[in-house]
Amino acid sequence: MIQVHYFAHLREVSGLEVENLEAAGKTIAELKEMLSKKYHLAGFDTVMTAVNEEFADEETVLQEGDHVAFIPPVSGG
Repeated sequence: MIQVHYFAHLREVSGLEVENLEAAGKTIAELKEMLSKKYHLAGFDTVMTAVNEEFADEETVLQEGDHVAFIPPVSGG
């Protein structure tokens, strides 16, 4: 089981702040694809991903107990 944290518009679209998923053994890219289909998320390719509070790339393989955070780009002034 991994714990997924959603921020900004991802939280609004999914309706969740955090959810637990069976995704150990999947890559970040596979997880993004799964969640994109589940929640109809557009623009997931621009979202930064952190695993256990360290930025991770698309090929990072998730392990049991990992905490994944999806952080969309922000703008402002």
